[in-house]
Amino acid sequence: MRKMFLKILALFFVAFTGAQNIDVSGIVNDNTGVPILGVNVIEINTNNGTITDFDGNFRITNVRIGSTLSVSYIGFITKEILITDNSKLTIQLEEDLAQLDEIVVIGYGTQRKKEITGAVTVLGSKAIEKLNPVRVEQALQGQVAGVNVTSNSGSPGADSNIRIRGISTNRDSRPLILVDGNVIEDLSVVNPSDIKSINILKDATAGIYGVRAANGVILITTKSGRKNSELKFQFDSYTGIQQTSKKLELLNPTDFAIYVNDAADATKFFVYPQTGTDWQDEVFETAIISNVNLSASGGTEKSAYSFGVSYLDQDGIVGREKSNYNRLTARLNYQYDILDNLKLTATVLHTTSEKNNLAEGGIGAVLYNAVNINPNLAVRDAEGNYSLATDILQAEIVNPLAQVANNYNTTRLSRVSGTLGLDYTFWDHFTASSKFQINHANVRNDIFRPEVDYGNGKSLTLIDEANDINIFKNEVVDNGEDFDDYTWDNYITYENTFNEKHNLTVLLGTSIYRTKGFYYGYNLTSENGNDSPDQSVWDLGKADYRFTDAELEFGAGQFESRLYSLFTRVQYNFKSKYLISAVLRRDLSSKFSEINNNNVGYFPSASVGWNVSEEEFLKDSSWLNTLKVRASYGVIGNDRIPDFSYVSILDGEATYDPGEITVRDDLIDGVAIGGIGNPNLKWEEQTAKNIGFDASLFNNKINVSADLFSKVTDDLLINPPVSGLVGASGPGSVLPFFNAGSVENKGVEFSVNYNDSFSDSFKFNIGFNFTTLDNEVLSVDVGGNGIVSSGEFGVGISQTGIARMQAGMPMGYFYGYQTNGIYQTQVEIDALNANAPAAATGGQYHDGVAPGDLKFVDTNGNGYIDADDRTNLGDPIADITMGLNIGFTYKNIDFNANAFASIGNDMVRDYERKDLYANRGTYMLDRWQGAGTSNSVPRAVAGASVNTDLFSDFYVEDASFLRLQNVQIGYSLNSKILSNLGLDKFRIYISGNNLYTLTDYLGYDPSASNGDPIGSGVDKGFYPVASSYLLGINLNF
Repeated sequence: MRKMFLKILALFFVAFTGAQNIDVSGIVNDNTGVPILGVNVIEINTNNGTITDFDGNFRITNVRIGSTLSVSYIGFITKEILITDNSKLTIQLEEDLAQLDEIVVIGYGTQRKKEITGAVTVLGSKAIEKLNPVRVEQALQGQVAGVNVTSNSGSPGADSNIRIRGISTNRDSRPLILVDGNVIEDLSVVNPSDIKSINILKDATAGIYGVRAANGVILITTKSGRKNSELKFQFDSYTGIQQTSKKLELLNPTDFAIYVNDAADATKFFVYPQTGTDWQDEVFETAIISNVNLSASGGTEKSAYSFGVSYLDQDGIVGREKSNYNRLTARLNYQYDILDNLKLTATVLHTTSEKNNLAEGGIGAVLYNAVNINPNLAVRDAEGNYSLATDILQAEIVNPLAQVANNYNTTRLSRVSGTLGLDYTFWDHFTASSKFQINHANVRNDIFRPEVDYGNGKSLTLIDEANDINIFKNEVVDNGEDFDDYTWDNYITYENTFNEKHNLTVLLGTSIYRTKGFYYGYNLTSENGNDSPDQSVWDLGKADYRFTDAELEFGAGQFESRLYSLFTRVQYNFKSKYLISAVLRRDLSSKFSEINNNNVGYFPSASVGWNVSEEEFLKDSSWLNTLKVRASYGVIGNDRIPDFSYVSILDGEATYDPGEITVRDDLIDGVAIGGIGNPNLKWEEQTAKNIGFDASLFNNKINVSADLFSKVTDDLLINPPVSGLVGASGPGSVLPFFNAGSVENKGVEFSVNYNDSFSDSFKFNIGFNFTTLDNEVLSVDVGGNGIVSSGEFGVGISQTGIARMQAGMPMGYFYGYQTNGIYQTQVEIDALNANAPAAATGGQYHDGVAPGDLKFVDTNGNGYIDADDRTNLGDPIADITMGLNIGFTYKNIDFNANAFASIGNDMVRDYERKDLYANRGTYMLDRWQGAGTSNSVPRAVAGASVNTDLFSDFYVEDASFLRLQNVQIGYSLNSKILSNLGLDKFRIYISGNNLYTLTDYLGYDPSASNGDPIGSGVDKGFYPVASSYLLGINLNF
């Protein structure tokens, strides 16, 4: 009986356990919903497994309930699935950022990140998508240590300034930008959604690009398809509203009237107005922005392809459609294996855009007028016409709404960029590559200025000035530019491993680059026009050409330059533990003379690295995954100056005396040397040093990177200002360039990132980076006094040269009078006069001052105030920049936010017109109105005054800021719903950009800059960056 019971129990156990083995099937997709071929699906602790097919499907038989499947594929995080029943599985693998970063684009090739010896930062497509940037540059701000982005303007389609590790030259500090290996200087033509990765080369390893790499290199790779994958589509779209991120605090009509009476010291307003116009409310509007992007990718056994089209439509927060920007982009990326050892790659990018332009960023701009026009003026007069700003004497200030309504200024761009490459592998270890890149762009500027009366004496009112009569005119301008450039790269790469320990890669190549441009156009001013914005110059009669025949004869309207290069790079590592790389590039440029081989430059660089974590004493560390120490040193060149600066050009004007003249007609008008050449010009040379480390800790959850860098640029190409006595077109009106200075940028970069998956439902990431920067001009050997100056303060008051380049100071520091409060009484002024040296000043400590005026500091200690008391008032270069990024996903919800901070940058407040009837900021409510009433804001004045006519630190403000750049919240449908809908991904999100800026700066935008190395921080009314609120979807199918 007992034996029978045991047999029955044994049979029952076998039957029960046998019933727990089931068949499991499913599909594996990537995080965009695209099926993945070749994924390993294995039952843990068994040999039972399979791989996914072409459509990402798999099926495993005889899987035990309660067991775990391991799902793994290179480049993705391995996922483990507990089996509880035989339901069909839909598995989504997440990208393993640590592995994806393994392959880094470094210029003429790629390299494993583990073996990189330079300061290279990679920004992936997911980081870009979280920001919804309209322009590529916006994705870099706060994301990458050492990279600072400022805006020329917040208007739609406006350019931005990218600076990598400071300002390296007194001229063009833009980095070299390549998209799929093709030189692209205008990033507005690139759709951010098309980008796969952005690689930033920041140190001497960028020297592989030689003379064009002194300001750093940005390598952009666009999305491509994957072989053996089915055709998949991705649709992304968003729409939303934009509003100004800030309005200036200006005087209301009542306070303005009180101020005018005070300034005039007379009763200009007998009755204080209680109503008027808030011109900023009138000018700023809520604007619409929308973007649609459709892309597709796939591949066969031998080919991979990706193509896409996108359309952006953005109205401006000033003028709406009058400052609209729209962009249509189409791209194609194709790869084909002609033979097993012969591969073809091709890319095409076509962009068309149209930008309506309003006057901005300076005197006479719409915002400049909105800030300065008197607030007691109504928008329209009694007849319903736009009112005239007749109270304000200054010629450029007009009714801004009338200015917007009568503005017709459009720039149209059509650009085609293409690349074609072949890679041929032979003798096992050699690859020969040939790549041809081409860019063609056509730009058309169409301007129509209709017959409009903005008021007598206003500069925008077109009248017959020659005959001094008020015959109103209109004007039409049709200008165009064509730009072409070609690059042909040919190189051979040798890769081999010896004894499984020694890894060697050798690159040898040549590059030919040519760029040229052609300018043309016509214009006409006539009182016979039909006052229609659609008219052409030919509708009005005979048009004037953009350039005269004489100007064309001497080279006006065109440019061309060429660069021929040879380069080599040797990379060696021992067991991926000890790393070394050496680069040498020889450039020959048409920018310089052949005299003494000044047109030839040699640029060497070297870098080393040590993967310390590969050493035996760290190999089994439980907390340290990787640790690499690296260093680089090299010399890089720069040749960004106008073409043919080494030769003198006959583009000046001169009058010659043939002798025995009696009347003016006996003189001969002719040409003369205008721009003087310098045959001894040579390259700028930058010596770059870098030492840093990269580490990953605690199972790669924490990643840390730090760099200490120094860049010294010698032989700066300086073009000193010419004396005003020569005139604009007289002989010698343009002085030659000189190699005459040096500048240093040094600092520290640090970044730390934490990523962790606390469960299958909750993942969290946070990243922080900061950069310190110390910029100092080391020498300036030109101009007699060792100073190069630029920048202007005010209008018509001869306050020029307020920004300087001078040894011992930061590039572009502000130069003016330091203040120390306000003169409170005449007794105080008299006491200072009594101690002033009578021989030098006539007994005047500070000539022309009165109680309530700014008190200047006698910095040179000579006992009185003079021009030599001007000193350093600050500079526009930030001392520290920081970025913070944070995000998480919980089940189907995702959240991302990022912020950026800039500390130590100064700006000049110069958007206020010094006119009695021009409006002022509310800070003037705290002005001096008698002894003891204020020691910070001077009295109200009309006419000349030291307060308004001399540049001082009263107008220099701390423009440090902290900006919440982006917040995004999304929700994704789960896999079961997606399967029923036949979709791979559906996500909806809301996003806010440029949501809040914390700053003490009174102007619109503390991050704005005109990009000039000298004079960049002078704010004449920068157009603010808009705050935007978006609703969008991401759809994959």
